[in-house]
Amino acid sequence: MTAHRPCAGFGFLLLCGCVASAVLGRSNPVSAQDAEPFATADRCIACHQGVTTRDGEGVSIGHDWRASMMANSARDPYWQAAVRREIMDHPEAAREIEAQCSRCHMPMANVVAQREGGAGQVFANLSVDGDDGIGALAADGVSCTVCHQVAAANLGTEDSFSGGFAVDPSAPSEGRPVFGPFEPDAGGAGIMHSATGFRPQEGAHVQSSELCATCHTLFTHSVRPGGEAGPEFPEQVPYLEWRASAFAGERSCQDCHMPAVEDEEVPVTMVLGRARPDVSRHVFRGGNFFMLRMLNRYRDELGTAALPAEMELSALRTEDHLRNATASVEVTGAEVQIGDLGRRLAFAVEVRNHAGHKFPTGYPSRRAWLHVVVTSAGGRVLFESGALAADGSIAGDDHDEDGSAYEPHHAEIRSPAQVQVYQSVMTDGAGRVTTGLASAEAWAKDNRLLPKGFDAGAAGERAAVLGAARSDDDFGPGGDRVRYSVEVGRYEGPFTVAARLRFQPIGYRWAENLAAYDAFETRRFLRYYREMAAGSAISVAEAVVFAN
Repeated sequence: MTAHRPCAGFGFLLLCGCVASAVLGRSNPVSAQDAEPFATADRCIACHQGVTTRDGEGVSIGHDWRASMMANSARDPYWQAAVRREIMDHPEAAREIEAQCSRCHMPMANVVAQREGGAGQVFANLSVDGDDGIGALAADGVSCTVCHQVAAANLGTEDSFSGGFAVDPSAPSEGRPVFGPFEPDAGGAGIMHSATGFRPQEGAHVQSSELCATCHTLFTHSVRPGGEAGPEFPEQVPYLEWRASAFAGERSCQDCHMPAVEDEEVPVTMVLGRARPDVSRHVFRGGNFFMLRMLNRYRDELGTAALPAEMELSALRTEDHLRNATASVEVTGAEVQIGDLGRRLAFAVEVRNHAGHKFPTGYPSRRAWLHVVVTSAGGRVLFESGALAADGSIAGDDHDEDGSAYEPHHAEIRSPAQVQVYQSVMTDGAGRVTTGLASAEAWAKDNRLLPKGFDAGAAGERAAVLGAARSDDDFGPGGDRVRYSVEVGRYEGPFTVAARLRFQPIGYRWAENLAAYDAFETRRFLRYYREMAAGSAISVAEAVVFAN
């Protein structure tokens, strides 16, 4: 894959956290042993702060990162609740489940545990107090010194997926390499090495989507009775979706999710920092505005380290990204028709996906749907499909009403009881709908919006369209077209048709299904969710037309 541009922010994160001691006249250098094989991000932030643009906008790598979901991956209360649910369902596989889940949510602790002959633990590591050791590594989430030590050797291969990133175990403890897209300055490299034991090296692979793919391409296996492993299940494959789209080779993951500082050069560190072009922001723009606000609201309980204003800014940036770079909606062909079914308003809603992968993508709790409202000239609501309730459920969605069912894909909608929901739906070995990853063996439905240029043959069955969307001629690369037919009877126009594409990172059933599990993590998350459910979704695109 050819990178579109250097991703300076994601690369060249100088690991000179304790150089602040030298700058302030202190003599407390960090030993090579302390840096083997990782250091927590506070050491990095000591230098990677205080950077602004000429307009005064803060673009510090460390401050942007600490308010991201990457930094908070281990604190995420939904992830913790989901892991607890899985090991309660499958206690015989608890060790394997925690090892796989910790691999990408607390990767430094996982690597250290495996190096010492153990398996990555989730809850035991989270219970460790103190500023040092494996507990601190676990709490630091997807941190600086894991991403920047990933070697290029296996990137892009099947072996690299599902957390198969490689941190070179043969690297000497003195001067372990950390990679970035720039040739390091001699002065900065020297300070980093003397302060931390690490040595920066130029490594173009940190610019590539293949680096992100190591964790954002995840295959799981169900746990069958007796502990037998079920078939491979593609839990999330945004990299495979991207690779089969028109974006591959033109725009990398970092281009969208780590946008560059525009139109000027800035340093990446305040210590001997030379201005660089195309420095990428460590904002990691994704889709989970809801979790960012949850981490902020319950920060004392969850140990959120970023400042409240930083977390809210991160949530706002996420919403802005969703609204401006994700999708668009258009209402077309609206006209009143008179026929055997009476007087009806016919129109179509066209949705275009502007992302470089399916929308939504990633963890299958995410869903998008069409909220469509038709009103008469007098303002009377004649039709509404897809209204969001205060508890986070969608009116008319079969899965929200009955956890054993799911809403099918629709080519045409005629009733308020029908709603177009773009989602993936998992089933277990018996074909039952499930929200448990360790039970999932197949997809019953995947009608998530396809990216532009999506090549089904190149994507393969692991990223395929499944369910009724597969035979819908109006569903294809780049988006979907849904026909609506609404009875208007004696009411007069002009009629107003308002269509919104809404997005929810954690669907109602994915939260409420945890109610059956009596554990601290599940009870805590459900309390959070129920208190915040009214704000669990936003509109990412909308259109309004008038028709007579």
